Amino acid sequence: MDTSGKEREAAALMAEAEKKVKSSQSFFGSLFGGSSKLEEACDMYARAANMFKMAKNWSAAGNAFSQAARLHLQMQSKHDAATNFIDAGNAFKKSDPQEAINCLNRAIEIYTDMGRFTIAAKHHITIAEIYETELVDIDKAVAHYEQAADYYKGEESNSSANKCLLKVATYAAQLEQYQKAIEIYEQVGTNAMDSTLLKYSAKDYFFKAALCHFCVDMLNAKLALQKYEEMFPVFSDSRECKLVKKLLDAYEEQNVDAYTDSVKEFDSISRLDQWLTTMLLRIKKTIQEDESNLR
Repeated sequence: MDTSGKEREAAALMAEAEKKVKSSQSFFGSLFGGSSKLEEACDMYARAANMFKMAKNWSAAGNAFSQAARLHLQMQSKHDAATNFIDAGNAFKKSDPQEAINCLNRAIEIYTDMGRFTIAAKHHITIAEIYETELVDIDKAVAHYEQAADYYKGEESNSSANKCLLKVATYAAQLEQYQKAIEIYEQVGTNAMDSTLLKYSAKDYFFKAALCHFCVDMLNAKLALQKYEEMFPVFSDSRECKLVKKLLDAYEEQNVDAYTDSVKEFDSISRLDQWLTTMLLRIKKTIQEDESNLR
C-alpha cells in the first residue's frame, strides 16, 4: 500500500474541507446551503481521518476526527460529535495519550449531557487504562475507575460497577489506603455471597479484606476474620481462611519461619499473584520488626 499517496490524498481532503467550512461562514455561503456545506466538510474530515489511519499517521487521523467532531457540535448533532471524539481518542491513543484523554473527556461530557451514563462509564475505564499503562498516574486512574463505578451503579449495572471498584481496592491497598480497600472488599464480598453465580469469589474478597486488616493491626484482622466466618460459613473451610489463621498464630508467636512456611504451602497449591505477595511480605516485615524490637 502506498502510504505517502494516502497521506497526500488525505491532506488534499483536509484542505478541501477547510475551504467548505470557510465558504459556509461567508454571507453568501450561509444563504446558499451553509449547513449542507458543513455536512460535506464533516464527511471529508472523516474520510481524511480514515486515510491517515491507513497510512498509520495517528496524530493526523486524531486531528481530522477532532475537526469533524467540532463541526458536528456546531451543527447540534451531538451523537455524531461524540462518536468522532471517540474515534479521535482511539487514534491519539497510539501517538499522544494525553490528547487521547482530552478527546475521550469531550465525548464523555456529551454522553453524560445526553443521559447516556453506561457509555460514559465505559470511556472513563478507557481513560483509567491509559493512566495506568501509558502515563502511570495511579491517582488519576483510580479517580476514573471510581467515576465509572458511580455511573454503572446509577444505571443498576452492579457487576460492571464492582469490577471498577475492585480495581480501586487493588490500588488503594498498594498505596496503603487500607480502610478504603477494606470497605470495597467487604461490600463486594457481601454482595457476592448472596449470588449463586458469584458465591465462590466471595472468599477471595474476604481473604483480601482480612489481609488489609492485618496490615493495619493484628487484632483487627482477628475480629474481621470471625465476622466473615459468621456472615459466610463456607469461608471457614476455605484454604484462604485457614491461611490467615495460621499467619495470625505465627504473628502471635513472633515466628517468622512458621509464617514463611504457611505462605509457601499455600502458594504450592494456588499461586500467589503480585498483589497478594506484596501484602503478605508487608505483614511478614512487621513480625521481623517486632522481633528486633524485643531484642
